[in-house]
Amino acid sequence: MDMPVATASPEIAPVEVLRPALQMVPIVFASPHSGRTYPSEFLAAARLDPLNLRRSEDSFVDELFAAAVDHGAPLIRATFPRAFCDANREPWELDPAMFADQLPAWVNTTSARVGAGLGTLARIVASGEAIYRAKLSFAEAERRVQDYWQPFHATLQALIDGTRAVFGACLLIDCHSMPSHGGRPGGRAPDFVLGDAHGTTCHPSVTHYLERRLIDLGYTVRRNDPYAGGYITRHYGRPREHVHAIQLEIARELYMDEVRIERLSRFESVRQDLVALIGSIAHHASPLLRR
Repeated sequence: MDMPVATASPEIAPVEVLRPALQMVPIVFASPHSGRTYPSEFLAAARLDPLNLRRSEDSFVDELFAAAVDHGAPLIRATFPRAFCDANREPWELDPAMFADQLPAWVNTTSARVGAGLGTLARIVASGEAIYRAKLSFAEAERRVQDYWQPFHATLQALIDGTRAVFGACLLIDCHSMPSHGGRPGGRAPDFVLGDAHGTTCHPSVTHYLERRLIDLGYTVRRNDPYAGGYITRHYGRPREHVHAIQLEIARELYMDEVRIERLSRFESVRQDLVALIGSIAHHASPLLRR
């Protein structure tokens, strides 16, 4: 198993951008949930061991999509883990039950994500177990948003703006993974789910192209069910402003052991399929976005 990296907070930058020597295509890839650098103070405050904390990770997704750079597109990835601070949430989606002090009135305490325990600072991991031994201070939430969430989004916004300035448009592909129970109850989960907020964050031609290409590669695909796109997709996806965003969820059972959090022997085969997908969308992105 790849163990999480424990570190004091300032030692590793909260966000990394893998860049081609020259950006050649109007695409930005993002992996906001594959970070596995766990601050030591977070591990000390948690009641769960490192393996259970990792249940919330989109493990290895940044590796699966690393070929973006070879095809002329940048890949932005968070180094911090989702269980510590979730970059795919609003900056202030917080559960008041998690905090010792009263939260400011402007904090969003009523979203469905907060109710599920999965706000900007998660109350639980993906398996449903509580993360913390004791309540947090609001000052700690402020620190995580300022030191982790904001740098990630400032960097992502700069990549989008720079891409649109050069190419006239930008396609953001937000890369995630879903647990094996991520399909409808009683039915087989799809291999991929494409989320474009029901056609509002991305031109339909792009969604259709990715769907057909994945099907041609032999995978089953579903749109917007059960994942229609999170904060990143909905916040940045503004087709009228020539920014298109789509969330791509890959089933973890395709490439990893979800219990041990290890790559399966077919990891490389799946990665090669995604290399083909990346190469294909890179070749066709400009004419698709011109529509």
